[in-house]
Amino acid sequence: MTPFLNAAQAAVQTRLQHTFADTRLLQRALTHRSFSSDHYERLEFLGDSVLNLAVSDLLYRRLGALAEGDLSRVRANLVRQETLHGLALELDLPEALRLGEGEARSGGHKRPSILADVLEALIGAVYCDAGYDKAAALVDRLFAKLDITPRMPAAEKDPKTELQEWLQGRKMKLPVYRVVAVLGAAHRQTFDVECEITETGKTERGIGGSRRAGEQAAASAMLAHLKSRNP
Repeated sequence: MTPFLNAAQAAVQTRLQHTFADTRLLQRALTHRSFSSDHYERLEFLGDSVLNLAVSDLLYRRLGALAEGDLSRVRANLVRQETLHGLALELDLPEALRLGEGEARSGGHKRPSILADVLEALIGAVYCDAGYDKAAALVDRLFAKLDITPRMPAAEKDPKTELQEWLQGRKMKLPVYRVVAVLGAAHRQTFDVECEITETGKTERGIGGSRRAGEQAAASAMLAHLKSRNP
């Protein structure tokens, strides 16, 4: 038997326009690690990949004449934290989040990094519940109100994007990120993340207040290393 949804969770389900066969997935996607060990981070990992593929497909269909580099620029604009945070607010996700007391007191309901992560987790949850087509349809609905044009300005490149482009320009594989350790109390955790370049075996570490922030810090350290070796 699937769990009963509270009013805020049911409202999110309605706004997503997807009725979950397994409501545990929805509840997990809305649960921060400070609240429970059954939290959203694995779904976020999956949802990040589904989001990138679905947005790529969306842009390929809607901006058919655009060159690959320009498509990558527009995609980076759409999947960055600021955009996902705005979409999360439209879904009124802060009201439905399940946070531990300390995280809630420190403003976790409003933290852009958490809200962006939860949105990706919801996409991952829909994928697990009903498959890629339903998840891609959700992504289409989420971005339907945005003015997506070839003239969208380039998003300021974050370290992960810049590192990815640096490697792709040299025909190298994408970096691999691993969480090495999670430190601190549940409401004030820091993530120690390792970034590895598989062709060279080189690794760099970074620490941040979320997995996403830790990955960015590790990517930044890797970029600094690569640029010092290849000015």
